[in-house]
Amino acid sequence: MTGYLTTHVLDTARGTPAEGLHISLFRIGADGAELIARAVTNRDGRTDTPILPQGAFETGVYELVFHAGDYLRASGQAAAEPLFLDVVPLRFGISDPAAHYHVPLLLSPFGYSTYRGS
Repeated sequence: MTGYLTTHVLDTARGTPAEGLHISLFRIGADGAELIARAVTNRDGRTDTPILPQGAFETGVYELVFHAGDYLRASGQAAAEPLFLDVVPLRFGISDPAAHYHVPLLLSPFGYSTYRGS
């Protein structure tokens, strides 16, 4: 079985899923970062399909880039410019080629947290 990568973004300031947040996924290698996927969160704050599906899943170092500033502006949470949080990069490693990696983001205008979910 081949693994896959999913994500989920929750707006902790509003207590809702973060709909419409743009995400980029990069594979980090010896030559730098390679953009391998783009997605936008749906009404549930998730992408419609795994951001890194089984066919493209490989071990290695990755970076999810959450374009939080655009989302915060669109949702009316941008009190002043420049925003405290604009682009949120999360770099992580995938070591188990058969596992499901879930990397959620809990977001507010002034903070965020993440963890390896299930």
